[in-house]
Amino acid sequence: MFQKILIANRGEIAVRIIRGCREMDIETVAVYSTADESALHTQLATSSVCIGPAKASDSYLNMQNILSAALNTGCDAIHPGFGFLSENSDFARLCKACGLVFIGPDYQVIDSMGNKSAARELMKRNGVPVVPGSDGSVLNLCDAKRTAAEIGYPVLVKASAGGGGRGIRQAWSETELEEAFSTAKAEAVACFGDGDVYIEKLIVNPSHIEFQILADNFGNVVHLGERDCSIQRRSQKMMEEAPARLLTPQLREEMGAAAVRAARSAGYTNAGTVEFVVDGEGNFYFIEMNTRIQVEHPVTEWVTGIDLVKEQIRIASGEPLAYTQEEIHLSGHAIECRINAENPKKNFRPSPGKIHDIYLPGGKGVRIDSAIYSGYEVPPYYDSMIAKIIVHARNRQEAVAKMQSALGEIIIEGIDTNVDYQYELIGHPGFVSGDTDIEFIDRLSEEES
Repeated sequence: MFQKILIANRGEIAVRIIRGCREMDIETVAVYSTADESALHTQLATSSVCIGPAKASDSYLNMQNILSAALNTGCDAIHPGFGFLSENSDFARLCKACGLVFIGPDYQVIDSMGNKSAARELMKRNGVPVVPGSDGSVLNLCDAKRTAAEIGYPVLVKASAGGGGRGIRQAWSETELEEAFSTAKAEAVACFGDGDVYIEKLIVNPSHIEFQILADNFGNVVHLGERDCSIQRRSQKMMEEAPARLLTPQLREEMGAAAVRAARSAGYTNAGTVEFVVDGEGNFYFIEMNTRIQVEHPVTEWVTGIDLVKEQIRIASGEPLAYTQEEIHLSGHAIECRINAENPKKNFRPSPGKIHDIYLPGGKGVRIDSAIYSGYEVPPYYDSMIAKIIVHARNRQEAVAKMQSALGEIIIEGIDTNVDYQYELIGHPGFVSGDTDIEFIDRLSEEES
């Protein structure tokens, strides 16, 4: 087992990893930018190292500074969390070259799964259903038009190196395809430094269902059930729950088997997520694989009782999985809401600033993952998520009621947040009844306007 782990991240996920390490009696090293000098993760870790200025490219994306910090403090391994360098194959490769264990899959697997068009082809070869689309990247607009005509409109233009909902554009006609193609490529270059895009059939009003998998270094692969991530705004997840209401036991078994098959075909190790869309007739299609811990991992932890961060560490240290697929059972229902520093009434404009007062709820079945505190200054340089509230109850109806109660207790003064928006969202009759898909929020916006 590792003696000391550097956490190459910030905010609530850095705090989450530090807590897991403390329970395993592992020392931790926090890294921080000058903007995060007083951040909670720097105070909870065994030690902390400043790795650069506020700008992420100079600090949390600065591989050389992070690796130097790990080596100078005597770390055995690096946990990347999510975002930043978590799916950067170059960083994983450099960790290995420096004699540090990257807590995640091998850099070659990150490479193969990071290119979404190549991942699609791998899944097709291994019998995992994929959305109809191009064979690999499309080279130019003429190629895109020909592919779209073959599979039929509407289509999605998607960045091959994409993630987080970026580099994706819809096209409902050939005329719209021209603009979608150029803007998706431009955003792909800006966000990922890679302009490759591919074409995929747009499945209208699907549900977004992802399966959590764990794989060790001895060929053992299991799935831990699914999460419904259909509540999204501009392809960004806002709320997640487990298990998914729409999955029958048979469909869950089929999708779980496909997720395990996907992981095996990629030679995957550690924790990962296989993402699918499911149409109204119960057909499911692979869309991508995330090669890291997910923001929404706590809902899976609630319904399975398995600590995913600790499992990541155990697998990376060379331990085999301690259970088989038959020993994994789902219990109850869990829901997560992401709390962001933003103003929903002003087009979700980010709201950095000082938190003057704060009260977060608790009680049976309520979990808060956060790094904020009274007096904390939310910096303007990073993602606006400042907390996650996760609830667990015997069934979905009780979980919805528990989340409403918990959201109603939250007090965060000094900055704008989306707490009231989330409260209204979870109380909406459509959500309460479970009649949701990825267009749910867009339909609400249209109703309001």
